[in-house]
Amino acid sequence: MSQDFNVNKDRLIVKSSTANLITIRKFINIKAKTFGFSSNEIEDIVLAVDEACTNIIEHSYHSKPNLDIEISVSFTKSNIVIRIIDYGETFETSSFKDLNLELYHKQRRVGGLGVYLMKTLMDDVRYTSVKNKYNQVLLTKKLAH
Repeated sequence: MSQDFNVNKDRLIVKSSTANLITIRKFINIKAKTFGFSSNEIEDIVLAVDEACTNIIEHSYHSKPNLDIEISVSFTKSNIVIRIIDYGETFETSSFKDLNLELYHKQRRVGGLGVYLMKTLMDDVRYTSVKNKYNQVLLTKKLAH
């Protein structure tokens, strides 16, 4: 049986299966812990990355389980920067509006909170796309202390 992921020191490549989300969460948890984030901050970072990868699997790759998601982690003096790349369908950021949680709740909607959560949990979220090449999400979190 072939391995569904490839990891080196600061980079992880997994196939686009939801079964690999646990591998992603463990990788990010270890990296954030090494950098010195608190347990609560680590939970926030892991959740934001999980949401980004779930969106890639569902929306960019349309649940096809055999496509690559590349995750790399870098550090500056006071930040962790997580770069997530996929090669699927482009996401139009102009189509995303800020979420009205009160209206969302009244409408009893399910799902659709991924981008909102990422923006709430991280200090900076940037999405870029090079049409017919790749999509990139950059998630940045500042170290509090």
